[in-house]
Amino acid sequence: MSNITPSQTVGPYFKYGLTPGNDYAWNDAFSNDLVTPDVSGDRIRIVGQVFDGDGKVIPDSMLEIWQADAQGRFADPQDTRAAPNAVFKGFGRCGTDAKGGFEFRTIKPGPVPGPGGKPQAPHILLAVFARGMTQQAVTRIYFEDEAANAADPILALVPADRRATLVAKREQGDAATYRFDVH
Repeated sequence: MSNITPSQTVGPYFKYGLTPGNDYAWNDAFSNDLVTPDVSGDRIRIVGQVFDGDGKVIPDSMLEIWQADAQGRFADPQDTRAAPNAVFKGFGRCGTDAKGGFEFRTIKPGPVPGPGGKPQAPHILLAVFARGMTQQAVTRIYFEDEAANAADPILALVPADRRATLVAKREQGDAATYRFDVH
């Protein structure tokens, strides 16, 4: 009979092996800039910081986003609707900097079909990878200026006093930048 062993994390290697940037000499397969030449829609930036349970910044975590285009279509074979943005992939990846900061340049997604065909508010899926975690944490980023948030069937599953933790706020004086901190 073998002994049970605990799960292990891969350590602080996300930034070196999986994230784009100028820190390492390799061809970046993924980027934090999702904007492509043929993309239509409102260009936005999502900025923020990643914090641990003690409120300290995490300088070596990795974030991935996946989203629909401005028409609410995914660059995925399972989405059989016509994709007007042929080059837009809707997937991005970045690592955090020394202050736990991150930035994605993308477009504001459109509403997508939800359970029972009911539309979901525009949102972006976010996966957070960090040392000490044996699995990534997955959440959503909603936008504070979306009236559709009130009727979103998934956001409605979150207790009312916690919903604000899933909503990105517009940066003061910059209509194209949203702040979303991860705790």
